[in-house]
Amino acid sequence: MTITINLRPEIETQLTEKATKQGKDISEIVTEIITNAIELELQDYQETIKGIAKGLEDFETGNFRSFEDFTNEQCRKYNLSLE
Repeated sequence: MTITINLRPEIETQLTEKATKQGKDISEIVTEIITNAIELELQDYQETIKGIAKGLEDFETGNFRSFEDFTNEQCRKYNLSLE
C-alpha cells in the first residue's frame, strides 16, 4: 500500500539521516517507526484493560478503601489541607 504524507523538513531530514546511518531505505525506517508505535499503543491498551479488570475484581472481593481514607492519605503524603 502506498500512503503519501507531508512531513516538516526537519522530520524528513531526521528520517533520511537515520536511514542513511542504518543503511536502509527511508520507507523501511518509517514502517519500523509506525509499527513500533502501533505495538506500544496496543500494549498500553492491554495494560489498561488488565488494570481495569483488576480494579473491578478488587471491588467485587471487597479489597478497596473509602474515598475518605484515600483523601486523608494523600493529604498526609503531600502535606495538603482540606481546609
